[in-house]
Amino acid sequence: MDEAAADVWLAGVDGCAGGWIAAFVRPAGDAGKVEIFARFADVLAASQTPAVVAVDIPIGLPERSGAGGRQAENAVRPLLGARQSSVFPVPSRAAIYQTDYAAACAAALATSEPPRKVSKQLFNIAPKIREMDEVLRADPALAARVYEVHPELAFWRLNGERPLTEPKKVKSRPHARGLDLRRDLLGGAGMPDGLVGATPPKGAAQDDLMDALACAAVARRLHAGLARPFPDPPPRDAFGLPMAIWA
Repeated sequence: MDEAAADVWLAGVDGCAGGWIAAFVRPAGDAGKVEIFARFADVLAASQTPAVVAVDIPIGLPERSGAGGRQAENAVRPLLGARQSSVFPVPSRAAIYQTDYAAACAAALATSEPPRKVSKQLFNIAPKIREMDEVLRADPALAARVYEVHPELAFWRLNGERPLTEPKKVKSRPHARGLDLRRDLLGGAGMPDGLVGATPPKGAAQDDLMDALACAAVARRLHAGLARPFPDPPPRDAFGLPMAIWA
């Protein structure tokens, strides 16, 4: 690794019970650190000052949502086999900004074609989607530094562009074979051994750590200019934010 790269940090970020789990890595090598942050803005302001942040949260919200959500969700689902159910349809910005589930469903029905309610899973992460949207709309220049990714698409890429055959959870409980498969792929991709085998910090689960590391693997690809967006080129929302999932 050259001297300039040795000064650069990248981050893979996933939502967790404690807020946001960030896996900081260098563009290459075995240096790394995992931290929990209460707010996404705190990740950006961390002492590492990550040059690229790859985060598992929707970026860019449509005014109206089509079948299956945005183009981004529809572009990646066919690649993921049995894991495609992990890609939730993203509804309109109007629906995301409702804090009551019934109101969110009503807004989603009014702004989707065909009409569709908001799933409970998506509604549960809506506060983090709003948080991300507010951060990026307040400083549009961050869109050149912060990218939407999805762990299962990241693992698809690490697995030779093949969907994973094992889930990370079964009946909401950790699935050992699925987690071991993901550790093997992260190790094979050169992610720091000390992070791949680490115990997650308080406020995060084991699968949160695996997902953050998968995001960090895409952050390395982004920094190297190797990642591609789905769809390509990315469409933009009403505020100019790109709507694409990178891998």
